[in-house]
Amino acid sequence: MSKIKIGIIREDKVPVDRRVPFTPFQAKEILEKFSDVAVQCQDSDVRCFAADEYRQNGIEVVSDVKDCDILMGVKEVPLKNLIPEKTYFFFSHTIKEQPYNRELLQKILEKKIRLIDYETLTNANGQRIVAFGRYAGIVGAYNGILTYGKRYNLYELRAAHTCFDLEDLKTEYTKVKLPAIKIAITGGGRVAKGAMEVLNGMGIRKVSPAEYLSERFDEPVYTQLNSRDYNKAKDGSIFNRDDFYEMPENHESDFLKYAFHTDLLIACAFWDPRAPVLFRKEDVLDPAFKIRVIADITCDIEGSIPSTKKPSTIDDPIYDYEPTGDKIAPALSDEGNITVMAVDNLPCELPRNASEDFGRELIDNVLPNLLGKDKDDIIKRATIAENGKLTANYSYLQNYVDGKS
Repeated sequence: MSKIKIGIIREDKVPVDRRVPFTPFQAKEILEKFSDVAVQCQDSDVRCFAADEYRQNGIEVVSDVKDCDILMGVKEVPLKNLIPEKTYFFFSHTIKEQPYNRELLQKILEKKIRLIDYETLTNANGQRIVAFGRYAGIVGAYNGILTYGKRYNLYELRAAHTCFDLEDLKTEYTKVKLPAIKIAITGGGRVAKGAMEVLNGMGIRKVSPAEYLSERFDEPVYTQLNSRDYNKAKDGSIFNRDDFYEMPENHESDFLKYAFHTDLLIACAFWDPRAPVLFRKEDVLDPAFKIRVIADITCDIEGSIPSTKKPSTIDDPIYDYEPTGDKIAPALSDEGNITVMAVDNLPCELPRNASEDFGRELIDNVLPNLLGKDKDDIIKRATIAENGKLTANYSYLQNYVDGKS
């Protein structure tokens, strides 16, 4: 019986992504854990782990992965690289009908590719089982603190992507010397937890939302805001979390009371387009609106945060938002502007750590279901396309594929 071949594919999308689905040591672990599996690694000049690191762990490095059965990457695969009738794992960015990837899904169907999107891998309770969210939060919060220091000439930190790994990044924490500012973090998931790791590591004290609003402090503090803290029912009824997630359109924002006390906003909360925006562009013109630096980790363009007008990049991470004109301005160009950090691929700045955590989740939560019995239909539920057709769970994408939506 021939072995199932898993191929770690090269990241060819531009801008480049240095992450991998499995580190060299994890690839070796797969061989040890699954006797009927072989692993190949496609050669790459940009990957955060060198080819020799894979070879040293007994992994064959090849230029072509056409002999592999299952191909695993991170970002979207360029159309010309798609191999017909293979099983692919990557972030396809198609399930929200993203216009820029319509052709990608069309090509996947044309080539009868079985597409499994990491974003759709969930357990029986609907919770995601693999994600890069923690490192988005870590790097996003670090970038927010870095940006605040740069805006007010308080200290200088190395950019996250110039640090070798998370431990190296942490050596920068002692340089942070903040005045008695207030920092608000929105969200309660992986991203928010990653952001809080950084603030806790810097010795910034966490306070309750009530203390945040009512008390003055002689040191920097932060609070974590969950959906119940900054949303309220339009009919005046008591906030109910289940009602909010089921019918967010029946709610309105109650965030301004925090905006009047916040110096730095670190936005980590998932936003449903049906939900109220965090604040409106008109709100920024209120003299009491205090926020002047925003680290928008969610990076929903023209979404819940009106100052996020475009994504920024690792090499050029910040820009200013000019509120009176509702437009983008050069970074740090005017004291009346809001400085925005909206890098949309934050985990790429710590690719080794992010890859290690991601690969761990794949090995523990996904491979046993992919290579053995599909417990709880984890793989089935995450399969977007197979044999040239959309699966039942994703049939809603047909109009998108056909160019009708």
